[in-house]
Amino acid sequence: MFSFRKKELVISRKNYKYNNTFLQPWAVAIVSAILVSLILGMGFFELKRSESNLVGFMEDQALSTVGVLQRLTEENLKSITAATDKSGSPARTASQEEASYSKRWVVEAITEFGREIDRDWKKGKVNNNYLRQLAQDNKLWYLAVVNRQGQAVYQSRKLQTNMLEKEDLVKDGRRLTTIELIEKIRAKKGIGFVALRRKDNSGTVVINLDKPGLIYWSLKVAAERGIKKIGEGHGIIYLQLIDEHNKVLSGIGQLTAGLTNSDFNYRDVLSGKVRILSRKVDATESKILDMAAPLYVDKKIINIVRIGLDRGSMDKIIAENRQNIFVFMAFVAGMAILSMWLLYHDQNRHLAGIIEMERRLEKAERLSSLGQLAAGVAHEIRNPLNAISMATQRLKRDFVPDDQEKALEFQNLSGVIRDEIRRLNGIIEEFLSFSKSRRLQLSDFSVTEVLQKIVSLISEEASARGITIETKWRHAPAVIPMDINKLQQSFLNLIKNALESIPAQGKITITVDKEGKNYIVIGIADTGCGMTADEIEKIFSPEYTTKEKGVGLGIPLANEIIRGHGGEIRVISRKGEGTKFEVVLPRESIQEKSPL
Repeated sequence: MFSFRKKELVISRKNYKYNNTFLQPWAVAIVSAILVSLILGMGFFELKRSESNLVGFMEDQALSTVGVLQRLTEENLKSITAATDKSGSPARTASQEEASYSKRWVVEAITEFGREIDRDWKKGKVNNNYLRQLAQDNKLWYLAVVNRQGQAVYQSRKLQTNMLEKEDLVKDGRRLTTIELIEKIRAKKGIGFVALRRKDNSGTVVINLDKPGLIYWSLKVAAERGIKKIGEGHGIIYLQLIDEHNKVLSGIGQLTAGLTNSDFNYRDVLSGKVRILSRKVDATESKILDMAAPLYVDKKIINIVRIGLDRGSMDKIIAENRQNIFVFMAFVAGMAILSMWLLYHDQNRHLAGIIEMERRLEKAERLSSLGQLAAGVAHEIRNPLNAISMATQRLKRDFVPDDQEKALEFQNLSGVIRDEIRRLNGIIEEFLSFSKSRRLQLSDFSVTEVLQKIVSLISEEASARGITIETKWRHAPAVIPMDINKLQQSFLNLIKNALESIPAQGKITITVDKEGKNYIVIGIADTGCGMTADEIEKIFSPEYTTKEKGVGLGIPLANEIIRGHGGEIRVISRKGEGTKFEVVLPRESIQEKSPL
């Protein structure tokens, strides 16, 4: 009857004809054409406006990042230049310790700089001109490499000793070494130095900084620490700190192929005339919005920040806007055609509703009749199974062949029959459990006693399969209101599921613990095959099972029983690692003994 109606509906649609004049379709077409023209013009303007807004948004994002970098740089700089303890006390405050630690940032940076010089020294690249250029580029007062005797081999310039007294230049009738002179200068003039001695004591790299040099390196290190803290991500492809000579002081990420440090004219940035410079860059592997903005410290421009943001999201939005405009135009143009076929679409909508209703009704009827069917099927199957079981036992006892080979085969076949009968009996028990009354009969009882009883029942089977069952009762006896039989069936289903999920030797751990004041948690964990996220979503649905032999009622039945007790089941599982079921049950009685 139902299928006949569907067929009749399809036929009526096929025989449908539009018999009106062509005036209305042409009128709709003309109006649609006018609307499309108007929307097309507005669409192009909207695309330009949205692109400009998106670029502005990304520029604001870049300026926000520069603002964060500015704040971090100022904080780091304050920490570096903080006053150290001058009280002479051996004890140091937390702020003094922080200041001392922050100053080590500069020392570490200069030390790494010295190591680079040492590596070039070993390669034979170091000479006076090399050191002179390094000292000039890095605001160093004096730079030298000295030999084992402490005398300069190469130096950025001749060491200025006119600031010392004549008696400071000699000791015990000999002229002081370069190292000794530097130490004298540090003590009298406050020009600090860092010396890096080679492990074999064959030479030393000496780096001197006066106050301007220390300020330069403090700013450089403060900004570098800020850049590292910001880090990559959030659409940032590269972030670089550049000085007025287009030299990269520090940064993260790499410039895209084809970009150089001189791509922008930074004079307007350094002068503060422009807020930000930006341009689009279409590289081979990525699309970038390349920007440059000034970095302020104490309201003064000290350097330039160059930042590259991934433009993929912006281009995607623009493409989507363009697509939406064309889709809308197509929608307007198709309104005339859609109006003529309105009946067709209405009929199709009703047909889809009927099909969906039929599907839901079929599913509901199947689930509602499953319990009724279960009892009938179980009773019909149980009697023949009992007869087969008795006949198998009789055959095994009285009709074993005399031939040893045949007797062995007979025993194997008998074992297969016995195992299959046992499996069918288990399926019958699941069906009967599903069909029984679901009204709870609550009474206070110990959860641990129920679990211990189940462990005793399955321990022999688990031992035969090489599976260890471990129990941990932290808060015995954990008495709660329960329907003993039904809750025992629920726990048994979950533990058997864990047992069957372990293909070979493994372990099942059963725990009982508190969750707050009002709940207890029973954990059943196994070292089995585990489940995927998709499988976890389906295991509580009837008729779904991950086992080759099963009907999929065990876990859904357990879930209904637990929910009937006012609890819930949580599942934690990873494929190949195992599964843990957490049963959460209330310690207080539910309001009434209601059905599950």
